[in-house]
Amino acid sequence: MTALAPLEKRWQALRRRARVCRACPLWMPATQTVFGAGRVDASIVLIGEQPGAQEDLQGEPFVGPAGAMLDRALAEAGIDRDKVYITNTVKHFKFEPRGKLRLHKANAAEQASCRRWLDAELGLLMPQAIVALGAMAAKALFGSSFRLLRERGEWRQTLDGREAFATIHPSFILRQRSSEERELAYKGFVRDLRLLVHRRAISGK
Repeated sequence: MTALAPLEKRWQALRRRARVCRACPLWMPATQTVFGAGRVDASIVLIGEQPGAQEDLQGEPFVGPAGAMLDRALAEAGIDRDKVYITNTVKHFKFEPRGKLRLHKANAAEQASCRRWLDAELGLLMPQAIVALGAMAAKALFGSSFRLLRERGEWRQTLDGREAFATIHPSFILRQRSSEERELAYKGFVRDLRLLVHRRAISGK
């Protein structure tokens, strides 16, 4: 048995409990629970907002277009995605039909219902650094008064003493209208992610 086996076992048990969560109505239209994924001994945890259509179908976070953008930015920042843990504040996909598309539509109350799962993940993993991706995740970590575009990239402590900062969600880059705006947003995103490297948050795991 490896040193990680007990931690992995506890994580699997937590994931199974989240799979059958019925604490709020979000589970009803969703295909499945989308729990966090990655190394259970990760020194870095990335927290997004809510699953999208692809995540809902595949049962994994950040596997759609925003996930591809995140992969690209992590690689450019010098961070190995295989060595981090990625999750969302909301574990089910709530959506609004728009033609053939299903668009995100979770709110703060539903985020609060899922908070126990995020707290359980962070309590189990005990990361050295946390990155909130997007305003919803940032407010979950730092409170409702947090203003993402004004305070992004600023290291601060969470209530339980962990080092954390917030940046934009990769979907924000995809929503920019022009290639110039997308490139500018992308460069800023990579610059923020490099704070992890500068802070030496990445261990040799």
